[in-house]
Order: sequence, then structure tokens, then C-alpha cells
Amino acid sequence: MAQWNDLVAYIRQTYRVIRDDPGEIRIRVLFGDDAETTGRAQVVVIAREIFDQREDWVQIATPFARVDEVDLLTVLTEVGQTLVVGGLVVMGEHLVLRHSLPLLNLDLNEFTDPLELVAGSAELLEQQFTGRDDY
Repeated sequence: MAQWNDLVAYIRQTYRVIRDDPGEIRIRVLFGDDAETTGRAQVVVIAREIFDQREDWVQIATPFARVDEVDLLTVLTEVGQTLVVGGLVVMGEHLVLRHSLPLLNLDLNEFTDPLELVAGSAELLEQQFTGRDDY
């Protein structure tokens, strides 16, 4: 899979799509045994990015808290000690966990594994730092 359109087709077949725009697709990842009715969920934004105006990349991003609701040093310390994939950024008023991958020669496991790690990690951070399920 080396094309954005191929990745989008795979996402549409595999995940629960909640928004589909050119260059960006949003999915809802469900967690828990009875995720449909009682489990937690995480909204994940998957976006096409063009690096240096020539290379296609995919960015996986999901918010998990508002900046003004958490102690940033505590969150950054937790992320630094526990996360294997992704980085923490401020986007607007939200803390977002995100990870980027080049599309060129991207295998499905190189997409699905980071996607699941980012979504799952953000879900745990959201639960730990806000106690809610807002995203």
C-alpha cells in the first residue's frame, strides 16, 4: 500500500468511519467487552500530509484532554515514561497524541499497530487524567 486512496479504502472497510473528507478520515475506536453500549471509545483523525511538498505521509492523531484541565508536566512525565509510539502536542485547546508514517511502501501492520497503540494510549491517558470519555 503506497497510496493515500488505498489506505482510505482499507480504513473504510476495517474501522467505524464517522467523518470522511478529502485528505482526512475520522474513525471511532471502541474499547471494552461490550463496547457498542457500555465501553469507552476514542475518536482518531487520520490525515494525509505532504512532507517537503513531495512525500506522502499519514498522520494518526487523537485528542485526550483539554490543556487547561490537566497538569502538563505530569502528563508529559507520564507520556515520557510509558509510551512507545507517538508524541504529545498541543493543538488549539487540546492535548493530542499523534504519530506520523511515510506512505511509501507502507504495510498494513505498519499502520494498524501504531493506530491501535495511539488510540489505546490516548484512551488510557484520557481516563487517567480526566476520568471521562469525551473523545
